[in-house]
Amino acid sequence: MPTKPVAFGIVLAALMSAATPALAQKKGGTLRLYHNDNPPSTSLMEESTIASVMPFAAVFNNLVVFDPAKPHESLETVIPDLAESWSWDATNTKLTFKLRQGVKWHDGQPFTARDVQCTWRMIIGKGDTQDFKRNPRKVWYSKLQDVSVNGDDEATFELSEPQPSLPVLLASAFSPVYPCHVPQQVMRTKPVGTGPFKFVEFKRGDSIRLVRNPDYFKKDRPYLDEITVRTIDSRATRMLAFSTGDF
Repeated sequence: MPTKPVAFGIVLAALMSAATPALAQKKGGTLRLYHNDNPPSTSLMEESTIASVMPFAAVFNNLVVFDPAKPHESLETVIPDLAESWSWDATNTKLTFKLRQGVKWHDGQPFTARDVQCTWRMIIGKGDTQDFKRNPRKVWYSKLQDVSVNGDDEATFELSEPQPSLPVLLASAFSPVYPCHVPQQVMRTKPVGTGPFKFVEFKRGDSIRLVRNPDYFKKDRPYLDEITVRTIDSRATRMLAFSTGDF
């Protein structure tokens, strides 16, 4: 299918594909976007703004996400992503996630509960490696004592005291699950995720390219073949390029 200019952002495209499957979305095509900022890196966990989230979020998955079909984000609109379900214990200090089975990282390695454990142990400083250059969201998890695992398909967040907001924090675009087997140095430049799109190229100050993940665990997604992003500092240039159909 030939490339067509698409006048929607990634968020709206994701919303439409998730919220209206009955419309028989056509597969194929490239979403061409502009970006007004140069991402510092491709590591969403280490960055503090949407400069990295906007182009690279499609590479990753969270345990849970906000329902894109709902107009407002809240605790009630949190839905499964890599987790199939979750529940609190009687003390409201242990949040256990039942994980999807058969999910693979983009390099073919299996996703397991250990990846969840590694990600959040690294954030709270309990991991085997202290390889984060920056950790802007460590304060979100000040009550998180550890993440334990029960086999490959169950992970439990263990808190020092109740934190009802935890699922909301985990649904944020800044809360992707990282692969245990990939060094953080690689995640900053060539990220490996489980998401609907695979990383191909990041030319700093110029362009970003992602392509469809044919092995995505949501079997009918994504619809697009490719997402390309160009960095354009000038607002006037961005608007002109949009009006002429470049984006």
